[in-house]
Amino acid sequence: MIQTPYYLIDKARLLPNMEKIAWLRENSGAKALLALKCFSTWPVFDFMRDYMDGTTSSSLYELRLGAEKFGKETHAYSVGWADNEIDEAVSYADKIIFNSLGQLDRFGEKAKGIATGLRLNPRFSTSGFDLADPARPFSRLGEWDLERLETAQDRINGVMIHYNCENNDFDLFSEQLSRIEQEFGTFLKRLDWVSLGGGIHFTGENYPLDKLADRLKSFSDAMGVQVYLEPGEASITKSTTLEVSVLDIIDNGKKVAIVDSSIEAHMLDLLIYRETAKLPQNGTHAYEIAGKTCLAGDIFGDAKFDKPLEIGDKISIEDAAGYTMVKKNWFNGVKMPGIAVRELDGTVKLVRDFGYEDFVAALG
Repeated sequence: MIQTPYYLIDKARLLPNMEKIAWLRENSGAKALLALKCFSTWPVFDFMRDYMDGTTSSSLYELRLGAEKFGKETHAYSVGWADNEIDEAVSYADKIIFNSLGQLDRFGEKAKGIATGLRLNPRFSTSGFDLADPARPFSRLGEWDLERLETAQDRINGVMIHYNCENNDFDLFSEQLSRIEQEFGTFLKRLDWVSLGGGIHFTGENYPLDKLADRLKSFSDAMGVQVYLEPGEASITKSTTLEVSVLDIIDNGKKVAIVDSSIEAHMLDLLIYRETAKLPQNGTHAYEIAGKTCLAGDIFGDAKFDKPLEIGDKISIEDAAGYTMVKKNWFNGVKMPGIAVRELDGTVKLVRDFGYEDFVAALG
């Protein structure tokens, strides 16, 4: 038995996402890059590599991780490259994408010899959260003025456009892509490649994958470009659980089960976006599932079970791969969850554990 808490990546549940990505690549001509900002757990990269074209990164360390652990094609993006990073970044990258014309002016010469791009901000997005909206007022994420973009025409050969966020609406995706074609088409037709970023939930249930393939192919043909997608959540959705144990049960007018994990330390996006975890909802025995840190709002959410909980019971929290392992932290000195992998044959192995030495090393 592996000691909780730990993230459990199940390859049998990861495989359907990989197969959909491979099908979409084959039928649309688009290439798919794993978005490391969402999921960087490299012990399963060997499994994912056969279904994807490479990785896309948001920092020097992610870039190096992609180059060394995943291989294949590496896209290097950063909101701001630093002087002490750029030479190393270029050494790992197949394509480097600058966030602004200022960064391109500053580092363009350093990037000569590899494909170079800019981030294009279309000034709209599908995000329902202001915090995550790249098109929010005064956004710093990318260039949008066509005249300014055209001044870079002879120095870039591609653009990255990231404007989707958990978008499972194909019609909305298609409409917004048409808007990009209309507003920026003359510029895009002079390029070699266009990345449409991530946030397209095409591995979700009942998503019209065939329509997406046709739409991507028509865009590619009309613009004369190689299309890239950057699936993060789409790559790993429903593949992973966070396994926790009940430490205490409190009844203060509501039954609360305290577990050996934390949203602030282990599923930070729940706190940031005021969302609840995907907890069991079977049965009539209701509990609030709460974390073990001193943060009063360290609460996973409400769950229902088919029998009363007891100290030591295990709970599986679903969909725990995206933006969790890349954001976990040492708040309160709570032990970070280990990372385990369930192989296709059902065997489970612990690939990483964290202890006191890791806590100390992170702080001095």
